[in-house]
Amino acid sequence: MSELFDLRSDTVTRPSAGMRAAMAAAVVGDDVFGDDPTVRELEEKVASLLGKEAAIFVPTGTMANQIAIGSICGPGDELLCDRGAHIVNFEGGAVSALWGAQSIGIDSRSGRGIFTTDEVRALLRPPGHHDDVLAPRQRLLSMENTHNRGGGSVWPIEQLESVAALAHSAGLLVHLDGARIWNAQAASGVPLARIAAVADTVSVCLSKGLGTPAGSIVCTQSIRIPTLRRLRKRLGGGMRQTGVLAAAGLYALAHNLPRIADDHANAKRLAEQLARVPGLSVEPAQIETNMVFVNVERAGGSAAFKEAARKEGVLCITTGERRVRLVTHLDVARAQIDEAAARIARATATL
Repeated sequence: MSELFDLRSDTVTRPSAGMRAAMAAAVVGDDVFGDDPTVRELEEKVASLLGKEAAIFVPTGTMANQIAIGSICGPGDELLCDRGAHIVNFEGGAVSALWGAQSIGIDSRSGRGIFTTDEVRALLRPPGHHDDVLAPRQRLLSMENTHNRGGGSVWPIEQLESVAALAHSAGLLVHLDGARIWNAQAASGVPLARIAAVADTVSVCLSKGLGTPAGSIVCTQSIRIPTLRRLRKRLGGGMRQTGVLAAAGLYALAHNLPRIADDHANAKRLAEQLARVPGLSVEPAQIETNMVFVNVERAGGSAAFKEAARKEGVLCITTGERRVRLVTHLDVARAQIDEAAARIARATATL
């Protein structure tokens, strides 16, 4: 077995030769002083793509989400989000640990992380609650597009807009966790600026589908940038000659963004082949982007499957006792999908 297929996440990609060359050639400065021209170029580029006034570069997606939340929520405040949201399940409890805020999880009937106006309305506190000393202040609604735990699901744009409009009418601000907004745009055909228009703050990731080694960005109004810069510094994200990373982002926008739909096609093909494997259950019709969630019906469940697949040279992650996730990305070519599926079939047969 000469080749390893790493389908654990789209974060495992490695910079290409072209990206490395762009990084090596980057013009740099001290970004804490605002002196790095390549960082400024990237921030302006992403802000323009998303139709926002300004942007700030940070090292990680967690920091992007958290400085956005921290610029809005403080101790005792409350935010609403899907129960499976990344900000409450995969960021180390940062909402409460950093900002003293509490989250209220929405159990969406969709089961895919996409909730309705009625589901939000049911959790809104009555008018005038801000004057009630007993109640927390509801400050923020957060949505995730695409939704990771929802299977890489994409919000229908009209639903995204109506939910955001309800939140704004109730006096809440809106954050969009758009770590994979690039996938949402590619799958839906809706322009990035229209998706981002629903939110006061938007986080986007460069190190997933775009394949850079590190980096995320928060886009928002210019007036919010000083607060975001202060919070970034407080959390240790004030880097110096960051242009080497920003150059990777600029390269990715030019070369890797246009090909993201290829990952979606590969995920669909993988799902269609795994749906024919005895002992596995997957719904190809639910594959909207680059994530394939598979139910393992054989003895040993997901843990045994993961180990058997590893022995066959395919890496995945478990997301439940009988559920695994496989993610396609730019380092897995279409020609490799069939071989990965064949190896998974052999692994499943051993369970």
